[in-house]
Amino acid sequence: MKPRKIYLEEHEMPTAYYNILPDLPHPLAPPLHPGTKQPLGPQDLAAIFPMELIKQEMSPERFIEIPEEVQEAYRTFRPTPLIRALDLERKLDTPAEIYYKYEGVSPAGSHKTNTAIPQAFYNKKAGIKRLATETGAGQWGSALSLACRMFDMECKVYMVRVSYDQKPYRRSMIHTWGAEVVASPSRDTKAGRDALAANPHAPGSLGLAISEAVEDAAGREDTNYSLGSVLNHVLLHQTIIGIEAMKQMEKFDRFPDMVIGCVGGGSNFGGIAIPFVRERIKGKKVRAIAVEPASCPTLTKGEFRYDFGDTAMMTPLLPMFTLGHTFVPPSIHAGGLRYHGMSPILSRLLLSNLIEARAYMQNEVFEAAVTFARTEGIIPAPESSHAIKAAIDEALLAKEEGQRKVILFNLSGHGHFDMSAYDAYFAGKLANHKLHVEDVKKALAQIGEFPVPAV
Repeated sequence: MKPRKIYLEEHEMPTAYYNILPDLPHPLAPPLHPGTKQPLGPQDLAAIFPMELIKQEMSPERFIEIPEEVQEAYRTFRPTPLIRALDLERKLDTPAEIYYKYEGVSPAGSHKTNTAIPQAFYNKKAGIKRLATETGAGQWGSALSLACRMFDMECKVYMVRVSYDQKPYRRSMIHTWGAEVVASPSRDTKAGRDALAANPHAPGSLGLAISEAVEDAAGREDTNYSLGSVLNHVLLHQTIIGIEAMKQMEKFDRFPDMVIGCVGGGSNFGGIAIPFVRERIKGKKVRAIAVEPASCPTLTKGEFRYDFGDTAMMTPLLPMFTLGHTFVPPSIHAGGLRYHGMSPILSRLLLSNLIEARAYMQNEVFEAAVTFARTEGIIPAPESSHAIKAAIDEALLAKEEGQRKVILFNLSGHGHFDMSAYDAYFAGKLANHKLHVEDVKKALAQIGEFPVPAV
């Protein structure tokens, strides 16, 4: 009988994160101070981040130990299962083998808890009592609310308004764990009030929600800011996914031909892909495919340049693929992927041809999600369904070519709070949004003359 899933024992859980910075073929360009436009130093970040996370952001160490307190918190749901999608394979009648790492077993329902826990831990250790953050679809806000409860901290979440309205039960989760959540743009910050003055019905964006959370953190001594994607230390924490997956694939006696993940800011794709990219750098043949929405195609249509991570230009300038920090994506249901910029690490990996990128329309993503739900039983989050669509396409290509490929993707979260989106899909009410090159040029024209990072 073919094994369907592989679990690791708790004692097999990784005890260190993998940091790809020392293995990059080309070093990252430094982040720049938003005022001086000069390279950022550790003290420039100390107003909103604890020093341990700042060290991780810039660390030259290849492996960074996971504190025992963080490991203990992880054990409430990790290690997560690696599952072979046998029923999906049969449905597709493909010679390919399809495996998925299922991160939806975390209490918050997604991979976001992997970085929320260490971020709350390091802030608590530094004497911080409260964290402020943004959230798109609500997964990150849920995860940080849970982590703050674990370490007895307060938390305030600025949730992008379109998702705040679409996903009321995500708000309920955040409240249940004791955090405060408001729709962004809000009247609680200057950035929010300015946005509402310009457009009282603004749907919001992750860039604007970040501005609000950073402003909140900068205005209170007891508060730091916490980010759920993009930054180096966030991707570092998420590598626990890929490290576990590699051990589990070994137990299946398999190594993937390709590793796939959806991508918005970069956390879940980076989490599963980066440990395998290390193997590629060392000479092993493995593709890493990042999948984004056609309505917010940062990697496939954006430009590599310095840009702000937020709308109000409060964050450092990062060297990344971007659509422009003023860009407001259409109100698709994959709210976690509605971000204008991309992780500097993943941006560099794409420039170095170590990863690939592709974009899909909303309806074809939901078609793949329904196929997966009706074969494997799990109803996936709209974000994760982008990875499912790519995995299905690759499996069908393997069938067409008669090749026995091994496909691994990250199922980064369940879709239990996204059923209104599924209802809209079945009713034929989901719109397809495609961003054109002209739209990108228009958005980028508004971000000003910033320094150009070296390619």
